[in-house]
Amino acid sequence: MIESPLLTHLIEALCCLPGIGKKSAQRIAYHLLERNREGARNLATSMNEAMDKIGHCQRCRTFSETEVCLLCASNKRDSSMLCVVESPADVPSIEQSDYRGLYFVLMGHLSPLDGIGPDEIGLRELSQLLEKGEIQEVILATNTTVEGEATAHFIGEMVKKYDLKVTRLAHGIPMGGGLEYVNSRTISHAMAGRREV
Repeated sequence: MIESPLLTHLIEALCCLPGIGKKSAQRIAYHLLERNREGARNLATSMNEAMDKIGHCQRCRTFSETEVCLLCASNKRDSSMLCVVESPADVPSIEQSDYRGLYFVLMGHLSPLDGIGPDEIGLRELSQLLEKGEIQEVILATNTTVEGEATAHFIGEMVKKYDLKVTRLAHGIPMGGGLEYVNSRTISHAMAGRREV
């Protein structure tokens, strides 16, 4: 079947989304054109506005429409605590806990094979933030992948030079999870991180 050039372009554009291949992009494009043109127009407007107006917070590097994001600007946050995360998507997850400190978003993790070193994830900016002397504890909340663990180790060593407390998020068995459903690596992390009751 020969598709119109505009439809082909729309399908190719939708393929930039994570997890969306050509078939899924085609289904989305046809759905929008057949059943939800108003929704598609709203989506296009929102995407254009977001791409034009959303940048990065100058302090923590998360997404923000202003120079300093609302979290960093709030005087209700504990400025002595800094949680280091890999992605802006990690911030809302941490916010669901009772954490009320500040953040630093790496925008990735160390991956020498991909050419991603300390400069590419903003460790120079992190050092400058630590040099100000306000931070007393750095919480490493990177992912539990090999790259995330290596990144946490590297940052942990860097932070220790400032004589600050460095902690790592606990890893282990999720609340409500049965042991028979948990993999051996998770159980090993839980055993290593056990605490006295």
